[in-house]
Amino acid sequence: MRALTILHEDDRIVVCMKPPGLLTVKPPRHTSRRGEPTLVDRLRDQGLDLLPVHRLDQETSGVVLLARDQAARDALMEIFRSRAVSKTYIAVAQGRLDPAQGEFDAPIRDLGARAEVHASGQPALTHYRTLQTFRLATQVEIDLLTGRHNQIRLHFAHAGHPLVGERKYARGRDALARHKRAALHASKISFTPPWGSEPLTIEAPLPVDLENLMRKLA
Repeated sequence: MRALTILHEDDRIVVCMKPPGLLTVKPPRHTSRRGEPTLVDRLRDQGLDLLPVHRLDQETSGVVLLARDQAARDALMEIFRSRAVSKTYIAVAQGRLDPAQGEFDAPIRDLGARAEVHASGQPALTHYRTLQTFRLATQVEIDLLTGRHNQIRLHFAHAGHPLVGERKYARGRDALARHKRAALHASKISFTPPWGSEPLTIEAPLPVDLENLMRKLA
């Protein structure tokens, strides 16, 4: 099995590239899949015993931040809670977005395995900017201002532009363009470590499947 790509490491943290299809951590017991490896398992096999600070959906690829010990994890989780971490994503959405740059501001209610836009939900804000347009889809860069469950996937589906490959919040038979997973990639994370004064930015290149998708759409 190919080793996971390490994007950054120091004496307190490791940042790696999560491939699509890999769980970050084991899910709750009632939904777990026996023997299915996780990102944490794969890193342990590489000699890195780490604690995840946040997670990505199983389908989503990209940057994941992990801590070497509990003290570092606690400190990093605090800056996540205070929204002092900037997270940028790349996605491919169905159709053409109008306006080309804007935001989705719709509350999200977490239902466990799923989520929904609902007035009683928690505030959720997603900024997007068009990078390039195709005949059937649009590549966008997204700044996630809040971190609700499935926020990007849900906001784009709710706006009538589900991500290419979306099956959880959109019907596949209605897709203008198809892909084997939701076309979403965590491309960049930026923050100032609690124990330092210099900001840190780590980027992850697009995975091969999304590069191939955009070539197919062009």
